[in-house]
Amino acid sequence: MSSLRSDAATSVSSSNPGLRISADAVARTGGSVTPLGGGIKRLMDISGASVALIVIAPVMLLIVLMVRLSSKGPAIFRHRRVGFGGQSFDCFKFRSMRMDADVALARLLESDEAARSEWEATHKLTRDPRITRVGAFLRRTSLDELPQLFNVLMGQMSLVGPRPIVSAEVPRYGAAYEVYASSRPGMTGLWQVSGRSDTDYDRRVALDVAYANGWSPWRDLAIAGRTVVVVLRGSGAR
Repeated sequence: MSSLRSDAATSVSSSNPGLRISADAVARTGGSVTPLGGGIKRLMDISGASVALIVIAPVMLLIVLMVRLSSKGPAIFRHRRVGFGGQSFDCFKFRSMRMDADVALARLLESDEAARSEWEATHKLTRDPRITRVGAFLRRTSLDELPQLFNVLMGQMSLVGPRPIVSAEVPRYGAAYEVYASSRPGMTGLWQVSGRSDTDYDRRVALDVAYANGWSPWRDLAIAGRTVVVVLRGSGAR
């Protein structure tokens, strides 16, 4: 296990030397039986999510109405993501895509080589035919992620943490996956305030590891504050 942690540190540090991720730091986070941050982080999550839901409930109801009127289908979209300890959970979002999104994606990737290369590299598309007009607005402002406050209350996510991934992305994390799985994925995190979709995949992995290595309550508060600025600017949104 220690060799895996060393490999994780070596792989992400070599592709992103400025992050200076050490093997010892990776070892501190891998194989944890308690989510990163423990009771302090959980208390912050419950308090923050509860207050946020009370304050923005009218906004969320308005978004539900907008989504339902803009296209057929439910307002809330559920997608399986990988959480703490490798456990899968339903991650909630306001639906931003057409109901035939999988079919539309398959057709695009089959016919457009540039789009296929972009998808394979980042799991994102600059021009995504699956996204509705309302969905584009929700994504640009990150409002589509507000239902994840319920994931936070249920203990599946944290307000701040690594970017939630799907099972198909696990192999791309390599040995660094155990570091990712040592914490609850977050509604926002170091990746979201460091370029988001403008970064390459190796840097995403490195940022997730760097977050776990350097966690503190104060860092979470700083990332939350930076998130507000990033969302208002629309930086890296896609």
